Amino acid sequence: MIKKIAVLGAGTMGAGIVQAFAMHGYDVNVMVRNKDKQNRFKTAIKEKLKVFNEEGVIAKEDIEKTLDHISIFSDLKDTVEDRDYIIESVPEALGLKQEIFKLLDEYCKESAILSSNTSSLKLSDITMNVSEERKKRVMLTHWYNPAYIMPIAELSFFGNMEEETYKEVETLYQSIGKQTVKVLKEVPGLVANRIQQGVAREVFSLMENGIASPEDIDKALKFGPAFRYATTGQLEVADFGGIDIWCIVGDNLLKEMDHSLKANQLLRHKMKEGKLGIKTGEGFFSYEGSKKEEALSQYIRKLIHQLKASKYYE
Repeated sequence: MIKKIAVLGAGTMGAGIVQAFAMHGYDVNVMVRNKDKQNRFKTAIKEKLKVFNEEGVIAKEDIEKTLDHISIFSDLKDTVEDRDYIIESVPEALGLKQEIFKLLDEYCKESAILSSNTSSLKLSDITMNVSEERKKRVMLTHWYNPAYIMPIAELSFFGNMEEETYKEVETLYQSIGKQTVKVLKEVPGLVANRIQQGVAREVFSLMENGIASPEDIDKALKFGPAFRYATTGQLEVADFGGIDIWCIVGDNLLKEMDHSLKANQLLRHKMKEGKLGIKTGEGFFSYEGSKKEEALSQYIRKLIHQLKASKYYE
């Protein structure tokens, strides 16, 4: 049984993963090498926990209890040597991940299960320098941002591990309220990101071609397809709408839609202008001054409300 967890990487995703497990009582080690970031790490999580308390998700006393479950380390070996389950969430650089997994193979106990949060790199490439025996206990476990709210967790089952090992990890994720997706074949992007990119490609194309304003394009998604998708999957939607209708509409529309094989030029223009979204104060929308914090707070609170509502549809 998995009881002790380690997270490698203290960025947006890593910190979110730490919080998710700690909120459910798991003992979590996190590797944070930057001294300033070590000092700020728990404070940042505490602020997020306060929002959960304000929204009635956790009790006030649970804030300090959650923080007590988190231990910060600067040395990799100290972080992982007694852990049952290790999640790597460092930047998407193959060489870096290969080196980390080589060291994990050496430092971790034989029974430990290793995983990577990547969604764009292949497990077979990441584990190139890992022993054949260890490869039987390595997998991809892809989270969505913010990890401490989004209920999805994509888990790989590519034929390298036993069903019993997979089930152990699946049970772990279900114990913290995650909806697990079992991915049976190794493909870039796994499942959720590939679906998301399909939607995004057409959204950016509509924007580029001036079909509607940014506000109305997002409105069309939020109150059209996404309104159903919050509780109903695409295959269910097809069943309810009629597979014959979906076939006819697909034949009529798909040939007219964007079928490009690379990111939209609109995104590249935004990048050149330094308009990267909320982190720079402007993207497709403006987040100047106090708008940034207000937008972030509203975004998190909306997701928390949706998370609470989604429990009725499990």
